[in-house]
Amino acid sequence: MYIYMKKLCLFGSKKEKNHENFSKTDNQNMKKMTFKLKILFLCMLSLLLFSCVTSRLSEGCSRDLLGNGSKNPEQLVNFFMNHKPDADREKVGRLAKLYVEEGAIEGINSDVAFVQMCLETGFLSYGNLVLPEMNNFCGLGAMDAEHPGEWFESEQIGVRAHIQHLQAYATTAKVSLKQELVDPRYSWPHKAKFARNVHELAGHWAMDPDYGVKLDNLLSELSQW
Repeated sequence: MYIYMKKLCLFGSKKEKNHENFSKTDNQNMKKMTFKLKILFLCMLSLLLFSCVTSRLSEGCSRDLLGNGSKNPEQLVNFFMNHKPDADREKVGRLAKLYVEEGAIEGINSDVAFVQMCLETGFLSYGNLVLPEMNNFCGLGAMDAEHPGEWFESEQIGVRAHIQHLQAYATTAKVSLKQELVDPRYSWPHKAKFARNVHELAGHWAMDPDYGVKLDNLLSELSQW
């Protein structure tokens, strides 16, 4: 009887010890599983964030003159103000809205037109032949002191003339304007010039060989907004 009870105690002790070992193993396995799930969750989160970023980058600005711009007026304003924080935000907002609207009417990429305005006017700083009151946002007709550039009666007409001049470069004479002609130099590009994208404007719109590169760089910046 004594021997039997001793064996029973030993068996019980061994069983309890085994149960304790199993519990430790289960805890270890649970910790490993939890760790793996955390890693999996972080990987999925990283993939999601990467997808969002690449998706945003893929919505970058086209360099083509024809087409719709990808940025809304608010994004254009934020891009502009980042370059020139002391600018008149209200005026920049009006111009951004006009570029989007006028560009859509004529099928011109408003992103391209807007950054070209920024380049031509030095972000509305001017300082060369063209004066702010001329409402000439792209240097139309600006050649020398005797020919400082065209004057337009309002911001809207000035933006419209700019859009129409880009349309003149980007299309053939067979393509008609949707609105009344306000660009006094509209027919000139149709006679000798044609450009599909910002790089082909170099040497034609401006004699600067890096003109297209400068516009391209601005469009890269705008793509981040």
